[in-house]
Amino acid sequence: MITRLVVWALKARWGLAAVVITANLGGLAVIVTELWLSGFLSRIGADWRHIIAMVSIYPVVGFVAGVGLAVRDRTAYFGWLDAEREPTVDEARQLLRLPVAITARALAIWLPGVIVATAMLSHLTPHNSAAVAAALFTLGALESAGFTFLIVDRLIRPTIPVVSDVLGPTAHWSSSVLMRVVMTWAVAGAMPLLMLITVLADPASVAPDRIRAAICLSGVGIGVGALATAFLARSVATPMRTLRRALDRITKGELDVRVQVGSTSEIGRLENSVNELAANLRERERMRDVFGRHVGTEVAERALAGGVDLTGDVREVSALFVDVTGSVELSSGLTPHDFVAKLNRLLAIVVAATEENNGLVNKFEGDAALCIFGAPITLRDNATPALRAARRIRDEVTATGELDIGIGVARGRVFAGDIGSDTRLEYTVIGDAVNAAARLTTAAKPVPRRILVSGAVIEAAAAHERAKWALYDHITLRGMPEPTACWTDLETAPTADGAEPDTDAAAVSVAEVRTAVTESPSQNY
Repeated sequence: MITRLVVWALKARWGLAAVVITANLGGLAVIVTELWLSGFLSRIGADWRHIIAMVSIYPVVGFVAGVGLAVRDRTAYFGWLDAEREPTVDEARQLLRLPVAITARALAIWLPGVIVATAMLSHLTPHNSAAVAAALFTLGALESAGFTFLIVDRLIRPTIPVVSDVLGPTAHWSSSVLMRVVMTWAVAGAMPLLMLITVLADPASVAPDRIRAAICLSGVGIGVGALATAFLARSVATPMRTLRRALDRITKGELDVRVQVGSTSEIGRLENSVNELAANLRERERMRDVFGRHVGTEVAERALAGGVDLTGDVREVSALFVDVTGSVELSSGLTPHDFVAKLNRLLAIVVAATEENNGLVNKFEGDAALCIFGAPITLRDNATPALRAARRIRDEVTATGELDIGIGVARGRVFAGDIGSDTRLEYTVIGDAVNAAARLTTAAKPVPRRILVSGAVIEAAAAHERAKWALYDHITLRGMPEPTACWTDLETAPTADGAEPDTDAAAVSVAEVRTAVTESPSQNY
């Protein structure tokens, strides 16, 4: 109900004038109530109509002037709303000053009326206390001004989201929680007590009038104070509840959260902060996702958790290298788009097989990929998943029939960490195991099973995985002083009765392998 009234007053041409009228009626009600409770009206005499008419001249003039100025202010402050556009920066700042401006003007109109009305009443009814009369009218003026401030402050609240979009996170002292609490207390709590004090201080009031004033104003103070406190508490509790729910969603990972900024108080700044928090976390997650796609999720987490310092260590890993056979001929026979599409389908297989076996695709080198098992996350057994990934990659690539590949797997101690400079880092692995895997990949291309594995990997693998591999040959790899024992996987696993699998399909001329290794283009690994 209140929200609908606020929206109506905000949009209607006479809305601001209605606010001014309501506030002035509130001040008038305070004055009339005091005059009645103190017995002031009964002491005016038979000529009370003439006296009231004379005293009311300025209030009526001031009331009309205030309404007229409010209609003018409606166009001055809310013209952008009528034009259905966003306010300019100056218009937005002017709007934030509206509660103070309207309140100050209300006081400026009321205070001369207090002086005039007090002087005329003292002249026309000299038997009444001038000080009490001045206090009565002053309290009415203050009540009207305070009521004006609270209503106008509530009136402009629906426009704050638009103002926030124009000015950004902003606050205004007049809309602070402290100001609202003080004004609410003054209007709803302090005013009945001040009215009671004024009545009791009137030397002309009799005991029945004082008793009646004490009972009535105490009841008004309790009722209005409770009602105002409830509204004030609700105005704070409602946005705080919204903020709590928003933060609960953020802690659960729901980052598409946006809280509507409803004020320029501390709560409004807090609402802005929650929106900025969600936006920053969304950006961080986007960067984490992009970063993870380029360097791997584990490396991205390690970098984000660490810093920009160059770090690394030496550890035992299994390195798997995959390279396409005849990539030059393929690229020359296909359009660049078609060739890249084939490569992407191959690399998708490599990434899936590696990550599902707890490995890291460390880098793509054109039509080749280097995968690491055991870094940056240490694995109790990094040989078995490397062998399992190698077989899966070979089987899935063979099933597609698009490309021919060679896979090499080697194991050993390597440096695993960041290299580069303070402004550009790259996580990589450096060591003989990586070089050996690259050499084995070249040697594996003419092998029927397309996989060659060093003996160190087989020795470190689990027994059930070792049973799927057989010694192929001892090959002297480029740059290696001694021949390397190379293993390849069996076409079929051992049978249940212990019979040896058929390994004829793995038999290939050693001379052909050595020729392939010797004549293959050198690679810098």
